[in-house]
Amino acid sequence: MLSDQKILVTGLTGQIGHPVARFLAAENEVWGLARFTEEGSRERAEGIGVRTHTADLATGELGDLPSDFTHLVHFAAWQGKADDHDLAIRANAEATGLLMFHCRRAEAALIASTNSVYRANHDPLHRYTETDPLGDPTAPHSPTYGISKVSQEAVARTMARVIDLPTTIARINASYGPNGGLPAYHGDWIAAGQTVWLRNPGPNAYSPIHEDDLSRQVAALLDAASTPATIVNWCGDDVVSAEEWTALFGTHLGVDPAIVYYDLPGGQPGSAGDPTKRASLTGPCTVDWRTGMTTTVDARRSAP
Repeated sequence: MLSDQKILVTGLTGQIGHPVARFLAAENEVWGLARFTEEGSRERAEGIGVRTHTADLATGELGDLPSDFTHLVHFAAWQGKADDHDLAIRANAEATGLLMFHCRRAEAALIASTNSVYRANHDPLHRYTETDPLGDPTAPHSPTYGISKVSQEAVARTMARVIDLPTTIARINASYGPNGGLPAYHGDWIAAGQTVWLRNPGPNAYSPIHEDDLSRQVAALLDAASTPATIVNWCGDDVVSAEEWTALFGTHLGVDPAIVYYDLPGGQPGSAGDPTKRASLTGPCTVDWRTGMTTTVDARRSAP
C-alpha cells in the first residue's frame, strides 16, 4: 500500500488510468496528466481527488509540471487507427523517455506496456511468458500499436539505466471493469443485441484482470522496480476465452450472443499471459473473472 507519496499518473482520462488514480488518491497526493479534450473530463478527474495538469506527451511539452514526484505511473498511450508509425513511436516511445527524464528523481516508475508486444504464437492457447520472442502483431484497433509499444519498452529500459531510475515494465493483458476494456465492450454489445466480432480461428484466449486488481497491485509492482528494468506480465490468474465470457454475458442477460469470426493476418490467435512472475510479486488476484464480468456489465448498464 502506498501512502503519503506524490504520484504522477498519466493517461488519467483513459480506461485504466482513472480507476487507478482514484484508488491511489485515497492515501496519496496524486497528479493526473492528460489532454482533457473531452468535455467534463477534467471535472471527472478532480472529482476523485486528483490534481490535474494538461499536457500532450506526443509533443514533449509538459509546461510547469512539477518534477518532485516520488513515483511515476505511466498509462498514457496512443492507439490511433492511422498507419502512422512516426506518430505512434513519438507518442508512445519518445514520450516515455522524456517523461522518465522529467521524473528522474522519483523512487520508482511503473511503465504500462501490453501483451501485444509478443511475436504471435500459432497455438491460440499459448501462455506468453516474459522471455517469449517479441514481434509486431497486428492489433485490430491500431496497426502501429504493437511495434510502438516494443519501441516504448526499449526506450524505458534504456532510460532506467541511463538515469538510474528503478523501473517496472508491465505488459497488460485484457484489463476490464466498469470503466471499459474488451470484455466490458463485448458485454455492452451483447446487452444491445449487437454482434461480437472474434478473431479466427478460436478460441480467443486472454488472461483478463479487473481494474480493482490492477489498482491494488500498483504498489507491489513499484516495489519490484529495478535497474535494469523489471519486466512482468500484468495479467489475471486465469485463462479465459472471449467465447467463454460472451456465453457468461448471454446467460446473465438472458440473451443468445451473436458471434462472427474474422481473419486478421499477422494477428495473435491467442493473447493469454503467464501470470507466474506477477503472482510472485503481487500475490493472487482477488476478483474472480465471473463475478468481475457480471458486475461490470451490470454497472455499465446502470450508469447514467
